[in-house]
Amino acid sequence: QFQLVESGGGLVQTGGSLRLSCGASGYKLALYAVAWFRQAPGKEREKISCINAASGTLQYADSVKGRFTIARDDTKETVYLQMNSLTPEDTAVYYCATDEYYWCSSEKLPNRWGQGTQVTVSS
Repeated sequence: QFQLVESGGGLVQTGGSLRLSCGASGYKLALYAVAWFRQAPGKEREKISCINAASGTLQYADSVKGRFTIARDDTKETVYLQMNSLTPEDTAVYYCATDEYYWCSSEKLPNRWGQGTQVTVSS
């Protein structure tokens, strides 16, 4: 059965860093684009980064550009999100998502989502 699992969230001070991981089971993640989204209380879900198969395309939202880096290790079926220079505005639940038809240029949302990992940035 397909499963995406995010990990690496936690509590960090302003200016700190975290690295999130997105792992797959029952799915060859290396073949598909993977996007990172976040949802903060009272805010709309935001697509913050995306990486295509073979790392052919990398996307970043303006809100995270220059601070976050997406990468993948296809031998480990894992996608990472390195988060630097964190601020309280980055506090949210972070999700990775994909499906067999998804590309970073897709307007539709992916269909397969992880359970999310909480990131909290304190002042």
